[in-house]
Amino acid sequence: MKRLLTVILIGFSAYAQAQTVRPARVVSGRAASLGVTGDTADVVTKTRGGVALVGGGGDVPGAFRWMIDRSGGGNVVVIRASSNYLYNNTIDSLGKVSSVETLLIDSRELANNPEVARVIRNAEMLFISGGDQSNYMNFWRGTKTAEAINYLLNEKKVPVGGTSAGCAVLTGMYYSGETGSATAKALENPYDSLVTLYNNDFLQPPFLHNVISDQHYVARKRQGRHMAFLARIITDWKVFPKGIAPDERTAVCIDEKGNAQVYGEGKAYFLSTSARHAPEQCAPGKPVQWLGNREAVTVYELQGAENGNGYFSVSDFAPAKAKGGKWYFWWVENGILKERTK
Repeated sequence: MKRLLTVILIGFSAYAQAQTVRPARVVSGRAASLGVTGDTADVVTKTRGGVALVGGGGDVPGAFRWMIDRSGGGNVVVIRASSNYLYNNTIDSLGKVSSVETLLIDSRELANNPEVARVIRNAEMLFISGGDQSNYMNFWRGTKTAEAINYLLNEKKVPVGGTSAGCAVLTGMYYSGETGSATAKALENPYDSLVTLYNNDFLQPPFLHNVISDQHYVARKRQGRHMAFLARIITDWKVFPKGIAPDERTAVCIDEKGNAQVYGEGKAYFLSTSARHAPEQCAPGKPVQWLGNREAVTVYELQGAENGNGYFSVSDFAPAKAKGGKWYFWWVENGILKERTK
């Protein structure tokens, strides 16, 4: 009887919690708005900055809770450039916030709309949905929307997250995918037309100036193309970059001091290049050769957890500060990725 009562109470509690999710509604006259949940009035809360890089393939509730906590329960804005899918109910169900609004910003005209920019600037939390990152680049780069996002990241200092395509543009260096999706075959020719890279001309998240991310990492076997991106950056821009790559249903959450933990079901990877080990060959039409004495790139692997796991210092990628994961070396032999434990 006691056990039955407990089950009933748990069920009732879950039901009651589900009932607290507020319906989204369309508010007439709000540019780009797909729907608002909660109060449209601008509130001011105490926020803490942070960036959540989400690997796509499904939501990571722990990462949303992490952002909501840092938002102080203020106004949440979700932005996208395709689809009418609303994150409103998902976010509203995971924590107490004043409002959630989803904006469909699918043209440069809308991206330069002062009302759209105002709604973004008033946010205490921003989330960039999945989709096609080349749309984000083409529609938002160099507009009032991009200015508003950078304001949130660097001046107002609120949590900003992105999943899949939204994650792709949330580092200083990024892969646009504008000509199609590159694969590990990029190691056979790193100057293939599918390899389209950009250098700090869009969003400016803290600590991520010299970082390029990748997503769906293990699920879609993107380790090889990520290495091709790093090799190109070293060759073309004379910069030795870092890489961050969450797998599906996994998020790297970076706080205002550059400290990262991994949330979710899968693993995340932190890649470090070094001036000691530049690619021996990275040229058009030729396979990448990046041996570096079998130590070309140092890789830290961290398993995610519902409430966060491990530790990695994104502010400096210092190996001595890393906790809870495993170290590897990656290198490339004649266009083929190799690895070994460190």
